[in-house]
Amino acid sequence: MCGIVGLFLKDRSLEPQLGALLSDMLVTMTDRGPDSAGIAIYGAQSRGKAKITIQSATPGADFARLEGALAELDLRVGLTVKSTHAILEVETEKVDETRAALARLRPGVRIMGSGDSIEIYKETGLPKDVVARFDVRSMAGTHGIGHTRMATESAVTTLGAHPFSTGADQCLVHNGSLSNHNNLRRELVREGMTFETQNDTEVAAAYLSAKLAKGEDLGQALTSALDDLDGFFTFVVGTKSGFGVVRDPIACKPAVMAETDRYVAFGSEYRALVSLPGIEDARVWEPEPATVYFWDHEKAA
Repeated sequence: MCGIVGLFLKDRSLEPQLGALLSDMLVTMTDRGPDSAGIAIYGAQSRGKAKITIQSATPGADFARLEGALAELDLRVGLTVKSTHAILEVETEKVDETRAALARLRPGVRIMGSGDSIEIYKETGLPKDVVARFDVRSMAGTHGIGHTRMATESAVTTLGAHPFSTGADQCLVHNGSLSNHNNLRRELVREGMTFETQNDTEVAAAYLSAKLAKGEDLGQALTSALDDLDGFFTFVVGTKSGFGVVRDPIACKPAVMAETDRYVAFGSEYRALVSLPGIEDARVWEPEPATVYFWDHEKAA
């Protein structure tokens, strides 16, 4: 049993409130998963710049003098530290080179995600503590997703927490359990994907990243997942401009959605949505089994 939330803003005037709204939604789901929690925020983009979110168990040592060490390799970055995480702002064409340099210079650092707009913060502990630790409430953005975990498939660790990100500006949160994730992992490794955990959700994220890399849009990738993934699952997925939801054909995991002319929201239970502005006038429904829902800022919903 885990708790999932997601918020996709249509009304730009709500963007300064995204972090606060999403944080309240996630904290409400605390009793569905006390082990670890995480949030992905899609925020402002800088022309020619990308972001890499990194995490360290020893941030004092790993983040100290990191800018200088990278500069010696002609990798000029901006570093913003938030507790055990940090955001590196790098030139877009230097992302892969910077990731490779981090592996050499700071082998204890883990990459949570990268892209033009995504920032991911996740740690063990309760949602209220994770939210406070990274000052998520102050963050602005266009959309975001969050997760509070009750571990069933792997250990309670930072890397095992959700969201999982396996592609640029892509992430996924999951409530459920996949039965064929080991076979899928082997297939994806043969296609060139790499994995950092034994978590079944990382496999689902990598599966969608592989589909998107082949030219499918988010809706097509989620439709493919219904044929290729076995088990019980509710997924909420983020891309740079999109937000998607899908449930398996049995749909035994709870889910509720709400839509107004200002936003689309997802929660594992309705109580996660009750504090959203104008919720009393929203269209509220339970997403159908084996049905893909997705919205995209760059396309019509």
